Amino acid sequence: MSQSAGASERTIGQLVADASRDLSALVRAEIALAKAEITTEVKQGAIGAGLFIGAAVFGGIGALFVLLAIAWLLTLWMPYWVAFLIVAVVLLVIAAVLALIGKGRISKVGKPERTIATSKQSIEALKGHH
Repeated sequence: MSQSAGASERTIGQLVADASRDLSALVRAEIALAKAEITTEVKQGAIGAGLFIGAAVFGGIGALFVLLAIAWLLTLWMPYWVAFLIVAVVLLVIAAVLALIGKGRISKVGKPERTIATSKQSIEALKGHH
């Protein structure tokens, strides 16, 4: 009786091998699921980015037409060249203000001091200096 009971029971090695195989299959299945989800998300993100680019292009064209309409409206009271020059100067002033604000923001960006310090310490430690 003990022989038949022993034959139906699996050894610890067999149990570990089965558990390892099952765990490996589970990990592969989880990786496949993650890849499928990421692929779907990336596709959705790419579609969204494409739509934003399209919106920016059409918005830019629309803004150009609005500016042209403003310039032509001004031609009711002044020569064409003056009206278009006024619109151009306003655009250049806006561009200059935005550039100055951007430059100010960029100048406030600091160096990653802690990262630089720890990198220098690591290099010194690797060289053997303390």
